[in-house]
Amino acid sequence: MTSSPLHWQFSQVFGERSSDEEIENSDVISAIEFDKTGDYLAVGDRGGRIVIFEKETGKHVISKQSYQNDLNRSNVSLLQHPEYRYKTEFQSHEPEFDYLKSVDIEEKINKLKWCTALNGSLFILSTNDKTIKLWKVKERKVKKVKEMDVSPHVSSESSLLSESSFIKGESKSSVSNGHQLEWTNNNNTKGTNITPSNGQNVSDAAFARCRKMYAHAHDYNINSVSINSDGETFVSADDLRINLWNLEVSDQCFNIIDTKPTNMDDLTEVITSAEFHPLHCNLLAYSSSRGFIRLVDMRQSALCDRSATILQDADTRGPKTFFTEIVASISSIKFAPDGRHVLSRDYLNLKLWDMRMSNSRVVTYKIHEHLQPKLCDLYNNDAIFDKFDCCISGDGTHFATGSYSNHMRIFRNGVGSEEGATVEAKRNSNRKQPQQAASRRRRSSLSNLARGLYRQGNDVSDARVDEFSCDFKLKLLHLAWHPKTNLIACSAGNSLFMYYA
Repeated sequence: MTSSPLHWQFSQVFGERSSDEEIENSDVISAIEFDKTGDYLAVGDRGGRIVIFEKETGKHVISKQSYQNDLNRSNVSLLQHPEYRYKTEFQSHEPEFDYLKSVDIEEKINKLKWCTALNGSLFILSTNDKTIKLWKVKERKVKKVKEMDVSPHVSSESSLLSESSFIKGESKSSVSNGHQLEWTNNNNTKGTNITPSNGQNVSDAAFARCRKMYAHAHDYNINSVSINSDGETFVSADDLRINLWNLEVSDQCFNIIDTKPTNMDDLTEVITSAEFHPLHCNLLAYSSSRGFIRLVDMRQSALCDRSATILQDADTRGPKTFFTEIVASISSIKFAPDGRHVLSRDYLNLKLWDMRMSNSRVVTYKIHEHLQPKLCDLYNNDAIFDKFDCCISGDGTHFATGSYSNHMRIFRNGVGSEEGATVEAKRNSNRKQPQQAASRRRRSSLSNLARGLYRQGNDVSDARVDEFSCDFKLKLLHLAWHPKTNLIACSAGNSLFMYYA
């Protein structure tokens, strides 16, 4: 069943800078994640910081075109999309040094995952290359002094005691040692240097606290974490192993998948991503650098790496070149909400798989087909190793992924790859896009085996793209789809853009 095409419009942007302002590498966004309700959005960057945005309660934007279209329908239900505001930010990870291996551990946030909210508190998992942390974000009321008058006159203790502020007499005030003491609270009294404040300003502020730290369980860089549908466990995956954790136990985990060969010279593939099934807590999927997706049932055996159903494309069994396995490496997988389909992204394509069809994908959406003749150049400048995310709409009918020149490609189920929408992550199409920071040095990972706020209602679904003039310094790697409405959050450098349909 096909869905109607969506027309995408610009909604908000946070962190946009002028074209001549240099972007610090630590400010570049590295992870984006909506919570299950869509009320909160978490953004992590290469500097180890996490910024949380909150949906503005009761505030939605209705485009003029959507309003007019709805008035022409019998069912007058206004198309609305949420707006977000800044809530809080905190430092999740700091740079470290591994003295045993003599390597630097970057503070960069690799993945973010929301946990179940409890007692009005938010819980979120964040990870860098080696350490996973569970953060609790709680709102507290903060009292601030609203007004205070300070007199320039300073009185000594003896002069204060002699002032008329203390009156000796007979009244109904308290009695001490046979004498009554009464505070007159006279602002004009000579000895009073500070008057009581005229009120207090009470506001809500969110504070983050690290509840658990899951460390020393991965020899290689962590590339993904996934929360189980039971709300109690999660998995973390590196290049060769996948570990199962309990959220309440941070000092031990269970190794459920181990692909490390006895002799490392025999290593042919590595794990690139892992994801729990959205409905069944015993099912897990993980992808590899050879373009395979393995589905495992954790009830069958304690070690699940030999009891997997493999999803692989029959078309990849033909002649191979030097770049065949490099471009086939899957960088991201996502389960559809129905739990039947799996979406995967490799360097060239976006593929939709059916769990009941192990030997062929359902459909392939070509993203970088025009880069096929340039694979040698892309290999020399390391662009061929870029890892692009993918995401699925809440109803499972649309898919999105990123590309170069800060372009985002959006497709709908049942439609060919040539009919996808292209959106450029830029508030003003006439402005010059700011240059991103220089490419960082290649990370020590086995994955490389071969080596502010604005609003605008412009429709950007039909942006014209010159595919053969890609800017490889501008890359849209990370994006997330709102779980309940057609709203996509994506990153371009240090800027967070939001588009709605």
